[in-house]
Amino acid sequence: MKVLLINGSPHKNGCTCTALSEVAAALQADGVETEIFHIGGAPVGGCVGCGGCAKAGKCVFGGPVADVLPLAEQADGFVFGAPVHYATASASMLGFLHRLGMSGGKYLRHKPAAVITSARRAGTTTALEAMEKIPQFFEMPLISSTYWPMVHGSSADQVQLDEEGCQIMRNLGHNMAWLLRCIEAGKAAGIDAPVAENSKRTNFIR
Repeated sequence: MKVLLINGSPHKNGCTCTALSEVAAALQADGVETEIFHIGGAPVGGCVGCGGCAKAGKCVFGGPVADVLPLAEQADGFVFGAPVHYATASASMLGFLHRLGMSGGKYLRHKPAAVITSARRAGTTTALEAMEKIPQFFEMPLISSTYWPMVHGSSADQVQLDEEGCQIMRNLGHNMAWLLRCIEAGKAAGIDAPVAENSKRTNFIR
């Protein structure tokens, strides 16, 4: 089993990475392989709805969204992490998630996911709500912890001083490992993922 952790911060080794590393350590302690993927420091634009990914099988604009698709295909679970910018998740991470959903949604469906965020002070709950939209759309079981999954600090060192926040990250990792083992046991027992109805589309303007 492998969990892919997405670092949506422009800073590769900053606060968000510190939080993700706590989750990864707990997963590894439970026998789950992990990989942290950094979306990079360059701005990541959002999806423009061009439909190119349906033909190409990947985001035609390339960049980290295209790079992550082979990793996403092989992953059994995901942790999406972002810093708070202007009281919500960083724009690059939201753009990344939207394009990932459009071009690689088939690699996400029914796989457990968690969202975490880091902030100096406020905006964490708004960021979590914004990021949860992608897992909800793709029927991904959302992993929770013993409190809302957030850490606080202006630097990696300060995040490490947020003892409760780091504890929340570790509990989240253990919860994800537990659910992954449950899914694995279910598959071994012949329990397949449900096939959703998907034939009804209601337009509100007629």
